[in-house]
Amino acid sequence: MSGKHKVFVLDTNVILHDSSCINQFQDNDVLIPITVIEELDSFKKGNDSLSFHAREFVRTLDKLAANKLFNGGIQIGPGLGKVKVRFEQSYHPDIANLFQAKHADHAILNTAYCYSKENPEIQVIVVSKDVNLRMKAKAIGLMAEDYTTDHVKDFAAFELGYRTIEGVAPEVVNALYGVPGELAPATLDLKPPLVPNEFLVLRSGTGSALGTLDPRTGKIRRVHKEAAYGITPRNAEQTFAMDALTNDDVQLVTLSGKAGTGKTLLALAAALECRRQYRQVFLARPVVPLSNRDIGFLPGDIASKLDPYMQPLYDNLGVIKNQFPENSDKYQKIGEMLAEDKLKIAPLAYIRGRSLVKIFFIVDEAQNLTPHEVKTIITRAGSGTKLVFTGDVYQIDHPYLNQQSNGLTYLIGKMHGQSLYAHINLVKGERSELAELASNLL
Repeated sequence: MSGKHKVFVLDTNVILHDSSCINQFQDNDVLIPITVIEELDSFKKGNDSLSFHAREFVRTLDKLAANKLFNGGIQIGPGLGKVKVRFEQSYHPDIANLFQAKHADHAILNTAYCYSKENPEIQVIVVSKDVNLRMKAKAIGLMAEDYTTDHVKDFAAFELGYRTIEGVAPEVVNALYGVPGELAPATLDLKPPLVPNEFLVLRSGTGSALGTLDPRTGKIRRVHKEAAYGITPRNAEQTFAMDALTNDDVQLVTLSGKAGTGKTLLALAAALECRRQYRQVFLARPVVPLSNRDIGFLPGDIASKLDPYMQPLYDNLGVIKNQFPENSDKYQKIGEMLAEDKLKIAPLAYIRGRSLVKIFFIVDEAQNLTPHEVKTIITRAGSGTKLVFTGDVYQIDHPYLNQQSNGLTYLIGKMHGQSLYAHINLVKGERSELAELASNLL
């Protein structure tokens, strides 16, 4: 990297977000305050992603050090800078009275500040996922940045998952309604070209048609409006979503959109419609308590603590059940599937260690997952498994994720154009006229 040499001081949350982060700063040096090492020690035990990253990072440091000392720093790798570990020291006189509480964040800031004063020729930058720590760093005269290596750029370019083409010749629309109901992509001459499973709304002066690029045939096929387990799509986006959810060739689906657009309802209805092809339907969501308070603060046993987080999933299941009379086979089938564990609703943490073979697996509120957590889930998918991730990338409850860095956005960006993958962003709210009005105005 050209220009002034930099030293990046890492906050603990950056390492817990990405254990390989020290490889992302090119030929600049990375400084690890000893306070960060101590904080990582408290995360090492456990099976969640935080524990994984804590262990992996400490092992990486240990491997780099081998029989060397950290004095002066240790080379991270070819073309990369050095990693340094800095012990805690007395608060610098410039900032000694600025912070009332002497906790870990302030110790990290003090380490960075002292280093910058000792090395005025070097640009020192604090890297943290915590916006409050970044503001404090800037307040004492230090540069501070978010860790943006896994941020998705140009997300708007593929966020929708479909295109609307106006002014199409009537014979083009008619071709999709004919036999075999296919169209060569070259007929439309779209730029950029269509990608596999990208959807289209084609409009002529006299009619319209819905289509998608089928990667098997390389042609645009017509998308039909089909109901699933009593749930009928109400608009073009929902029709596209249902097509992807019930398409056996599409093994990974992402549905984004604001509350009330039908993401979870459509996914669950499609899973029930296709249930015979799978040995289990699994509905899960990450537990992200409000105000970042752990579930241990809630009263009752573990089931009582988790019920509030799972209730929205049961609500969607209730909507589907209520499409049928109580004595109907479809109504009773849902009860049977719950009783026999063929339909399972649980926190996402409960799937750790499970073998995801021939499962229709729906992950709700996926915007609260990190990119690493999304990767962990998908890489566990066995033969015959279909994965569906739903969420609203603009409604994030996780303290260290945002619109660009959350797992759902990351997944949509990385999988765009893959033949096994389809994505739809649901725009129109269908919960009720009042809910749609509130979502748009409040």
